[in-house]
Amino acid sequence: MEQYGLLGFPLKHSFSKKFFTDKFLNENRDATYINFEISDIAELKNIIDTHPNLKGLNVTIPYKEQVIPLLDNLSPEAEAIGAVNVIQIKRTENGIHLKGFNSDIIGFKKSIAPLLLSKHQNALILGTGGASKAVVVGLKQLGIKTKFVSRKKKDNMLTYEELTPEIISQYQIIVNCTPCGMFPHTEECPSLPYDVLTSEHLLYDLIYNPEETLFLKKGREQGAVIKNGLEMLHLQALASWEFWNS
Repeated sequence: MEQYGLLGFPLKHSFSKKFFTDKFLNENRDATYINFEISDIAELKNIIDTHPNLKGLNVTIPYKEQVIPLLDNLSPEAEAIGAVNVIQIKRTENGIHLKGFNSDIIGFKKSIAPLLLSKHQNALILGTGGASKAVVVGLKQLGIKTKFVSRKKKDNMLTYEELTPEIISQYQIIVNCTPCGMFPHTEECPSLPYDVLTSEHLLYDLIYNPEETLFLKKGREQGAVIKNGLEMLHLQALASWEFWNS
């Protein structure tokens, strides 16, 4: 039986396990998907050694960057982003070869592209973690200029306190790459001057639980176009399958 799985900690609300379990059932495929909730990325070697039928892994928080030194090589996208969320496992007579990919960029680009209009020239990226790096690369590939927003003052980044109405008017796209607003903390949202948002704005939240975060709700109330991260997740998962079996 083929095996696939997910590396991360914690994994209580894993989208991937249900998605692939349903996929295998619907396609009558003799395969299983395992959640590997590990407290140290060094446990990866033992997982691969003790699961000889393991063909691929997804990687989630907090290991998207930590896993890179343990891999044999990276796809160009994963190298550019500096984060991996898919590992292809190839077993040959010469040994085991691990290649890292990033499907965040594929899922995000395909998900946001249909919403983009000519007025969408600049984007604010809320958060600076692994997912935000994929979002920035994806937006740049779509011809959009980006600016990070961080809680702490850093070079070439804005802080939330610096998000004046003038800046918000200059950035027509705002992408939330932070966990702020994720279940169960549904009453939280990034600190923005929401009252100056307009129908010219596009708000995209990588969070999909809840379906409409407070960030998106406040944007919708101002007439902004909104989208959550569920379609991105589906597209990411499909891309993972292609990477594992390429």
